[in-house]
Amino acid sequence: MVSEVLHKPPPAPPSEGAEVFSIVVLAMSKIFNRKNQKRLRKHFRNNATEAESKLWSVLKGKQLQGFKFRRQQGVGKYVVDFYCPMVKLSVEVDGATHWTQRERIHDAEKEEFVEKLGICVVRFTNTDVYENLEGVLEDIHKIASERLSKSRGIAIEQVVRKGGLEL
Repeated sequence: MVSEVLHKPPPAPPSEGAEVFSIVVLAMSKIFNRKNQKRLRKHFRNNATEAESKLWSVLKGKQLQGFKFRRQQGVGKYVVDFYCPMVKLSVEVDGATHWTQRERIHDAEKEEFVEKLGICVVRFTNTDVYENLEGVLEDIHKIASERLSKSRGIAIEQVVRKGGLEL
């Protein structure tokens, strides 16, 4: 699986690298789905907007060409609507509340933080989801597929650089 190649460091000999692996695991636990956000994420899942529910009904269970999405995923101090870890893709559905000045600032800060982690953020409006769900799904699939192709190229490049593959 590509995500395993990109996100899990290779096992290191006990004498070296064990500390680095522990630090990576600790850092990941502090970035994704922090325990102190569990109630908030659950609240968001249980009180999803109609547009979020509609989109989730076609994203869940790997229905979009096998891409696995999670909903209301914690990323740092933020919560993203939908997240595909395999390709580091966040999908946001913006309703009327996202048009206030305060929410625009919050969304911009959230997007900047998430993108610094190498996660691509894609935004759609409620209207997009209601009136053009097929187009939204096509866009998501296109971006996810492009990111998967790029990540496979990177993974192969890493193997070649480490001398694990003869060409």
